[in-house]
Amino acid sequence: MSVDREQDRPAVVWFRDDLRIADNPALHAAAESGRPVLCVFIWDEQTPQLRVPGAASRWWLHQSLATLTASLERLGAGMTVLRGPSEQVMAHLLRETDAAAVFWNRRYGGVERSIDEAVKSSAREAGLEATSFGANLLFEPWTIRTGQGTPFSVYTPFWRACLAAPAPRKPGPAPRTLRPAELPPSVDSVTLDDLGLLPTHPDWAGGLRDTWEPGEKAAHEQLERFLADDLGAYRQDRDVPGIDATSRLSPRLRWGELSPHQVWYATQQRRDRSTAEGATTFTAELGWREFAYHTLFEHPELATVNIHREYDSFPWPPLHPSALRAWQQGRTGVPLVDAGMRELWTTGVMHNRVRMVTASFLIKNLLIDWRLGEQWFWDTLVDADPANNAFNWQWVAGSGADAAPYFRVFNPELQRQKFDRNGDYVRRWVPEWDTDAYPPPIVDLAETRRAALAAYDAVKRSR
Repeated sequence: MSVDREQDRPAVVWFRDDLRIADNPALHAAAESGRPVLCVFIWDEQTPQLRVPGAASRWWLHQSLATLTASLERLGAGMTVLRGPSEQVMAHLLRETDAAAVFWNRRYGGVERSIDEAVKSSAREAGLEATSFGANLLFEPWTIRTGQGTPFSVYTPFWRACLAAPAPRKPGPAPRTLRPAELPPSVDSVTLDDLGLLPTHPDWAGGLRDTWEPGEKAAHEQLERFLADDLGAYRQDRDVPGIDATSRLSPRLRWGELSPHQVWYATQQRRDRSTAEGATTFTAELGWREFAYHTLFEHPELATVNIHREYDSFPWPPLHPSALRAWQQGRTGVPLVDAGMRELWTTGVMHNRVRMVTASFLIKNLLIDWRLGEQWFWDTLVDADPANNAFNWQWVAGSGADAAPYFRVFNPELQRQKFDRNGDYVRRWVPEWDTDAYPPPIVDLAETRRAALAAYDAVKRSR
């Protein structure tokens, strides 16, 4: 084979949850190779146990993929959309395109890692270059360990070890141009619309459209707004749901429109005397995201299996579907809970303080298995990811890593009085609050708290 013919063999870039062109190590490697670049996204609903994104996340994915495709087209390439079992689809693609290389950025879930390892192994056996990159975490899970070489199970020493480690790599640039590769007719591509990612039953995407503008450009604009306007007061204001003081970057990070490296270094550049406390608190929130993903790496069944297995014996009572439905619809008669659940349904997000309150209410006042709450959030959050969503539900339930003490039950009324003293947040989402039209609570908070503590005590005594 001539040198020219060899150099014409394409480099495939496999996009997943890294929907950006800047600071994208896989895309950068393909561009630097000098080969034609074939950018690919595979929609996989067929691989067993691979969790398909929920409805709100699918809406975000559609919008973000559309903007990424436009960005890639401006560089000279574009996006090829395929569907089917990832391992089989990628093997067929590499064979039919006579690819010389395949690049991707790492994932950390158990099934995802198995797929990636199989693709890498088969590609290398066929003589291809197959390389994965660290792109979506500041620290790879195997690099942060205790003195005994084991993974951390408590956040504070984990984050202390991260801060003592070598600094995260600096963000890389976007490629200026890409040499496009041709897709042979033997590879059946589909359109983004063919995937059917946009919700139709019910079509509640209007609230998402009114709230969000997905895409890499919008992500950088939001990061700049937050750092300019809210970083200085972040430590004091982040727990108040009635004011817009949070970063609103969680879906951007979940879908990789921003990398944590970009957020980290942009924050450090804004650190001065007036923003130091806010910057420290905000980067510690990035640390919680890291901790969740490191926990997922060690516990691949995080969304379904208690980390602390003694909670497998928790005496969940028979499910009352009406109670679960009232919680999902924001009709529990508990103002802060209802406000949070309605915000979630309308916007695809919920303020973090209120997420803890609504989760605690479901688990410890309604005595409903945390997994049912995790599944609802998975379907309705635009930022639901394999690590943070399940990690935080297990944290509230007391069964997870560095979990809240089992006896900690968030009192939603006290939380409302402390963090929404004037009722700005509740009134926005529950306009009938403080009127005769608003119903009484579906459960007695004090009575159900006692029942929950009794159930947790029974688990503790059985150890």
